[in-house]
Amino acid sequence: MKANPMLPRRTFLQQAGVSVGAWSIAAAAPPKPPKPQPEPRADERFRPEDWASVRAQFPLASSYIHMAMFYLASHPRPVAEAIERYRRALDENPTLFAAEHNDASNVRVSRAAAQYMGGDAEYIALTDSTTMGLGLVYGGLDLAPGDEIVSTTHDHYSTQMSLRHRADRTGAKVIEVSLYDEPATASVNEIVARMRKAVTPATRVLAVTWVHSGTGVKLPLAAMGEALREINASREARHRVLFCVDGVHGFGIERENIDELGCDFFVAGTHKWIFGPRGTGVIWGRPDAWKSLRPIIPSFGRNYEVWLGGVKPDEVAVGDLMTPGGFHSFEHRWALDEAFRFHLQIGKARVQKRIHSLNTLAKEALVRMPHVKLHTPLDPGLSAGIICFEVNGLSPLEVVARLHERGIIASKSPYRTSYVRIAPSLINNEEEVERTLREIRALV
Repeated sequence: MKANPMLPRRTFLQQAGVSVGAWSIAAAAPPKPPKPQPEPRADERFRPEDWASVRAQFPLASSYIHMAMFYLASHPRPVAEAIERYRRALDENPTLFAAEHNDASNVRVSRAAAQYMGGDAEYIALTDSTTMGLGLVYGGLDLAPGDEIVSTTHDHYSTQMSLRHRADRTGAKVIEVSLYDEPATASVNEIVARMRKAVTPATRVLAVTWVHSGTGVKLPLAAMGEALREINASREARHRVLFCVDGVHGFGIERENIDELGCDFFVAGTHKWIFGPRGTGVIWGRPDAWKSLRPIIPSFGRNYEVWLGGVKPDEVAVGDLMTPGGFHSFEHRWALDEAFRFHLQIGKARVQKRIHSLNTLAKEALVRMPHVKLHTPLDPGLSAGIICFEVNGLSPLEVVARLHERGIIASKSPYRTSYVRIAPSLINNEEEVERTLREIRALV
């Protein structure tokens, strides 16, 4: 059964109340409120205008400079406290608390995601990770033998394998193309031209990654989306190309709202640059694009009432329908709204400016080092928060190990061609970037 993706917003918002869902118990008295917490000290209070205060919200070990936070986030204080509140309430009365809070909490989190992303909450599904989201989107595509999926050689394993699995089941064909040869000199014109060349009359899906974790290149999604609109303008609905994006390494850095990116589906984990609870993520889709997907995992929430016969399929929001059911790490998912709130308190424009400023400082120094080859574009329009480079005479693993010995956490990219990676983020400052650069400079 398919949900109507054009479900009126007021109908979706009405779903915030407790439904029968998967919770087959009668309503009861509300749970006891959490015990009051002690007032934070003055130096602990969050001042979003102060970067030192932003850093102070994270319990990160001060004995290291953390330059690999894009891998897995530390929980800032508001997120950690929310997780603990929900964990304590669940431990005290798991059945009652979950039954009375799950549906409403999911809607609340979807609204918070929509407020941050700029989309509508009813078109957002909640997941546990980027990989889960990619599997749900690519695994649910309506494809037929002979259809083509265009992806790139720069995509992560999770994208490539999700697409291959779908191709194996449907008879569709995956075409992988390179959008640039030298990442440091990639250009918008080159990327869009190669994309256009790869799209054929048989192409039904363009699957890309916004920021490539193997090179640091950020794709010009808006320009690519505009080119696809021109291609799709002369196609029947069945033959239009869906533009699907793994957006995880731009999500939490760039300030654009989701409708400015030009894509049909946007998938991201929220436990990286967003600093959300570990094991959380989102899928956003355009209303008409959702019609091209079929659910893979049964959802709970309102769709459970469809199964019981009390609700019609077109009364279920598509985001609810596409959110996998089952039991999750509830205290983590329910605390995700705090991560979006944390970012919005700082301001998306300020976040973008800060991360780009720190990354530009690092890249401009690296490109001047004679023993370093920078692979990430200097242009912030084609890069975000990940910087990839090589050091002459040392393997990426050796560089990471030596930096670790000096108290700096870097990483290497897990691709066939591997580079060293550093990623200055909101928890870093100019002094930490400069110290990291001094240690890289000393690697001769």
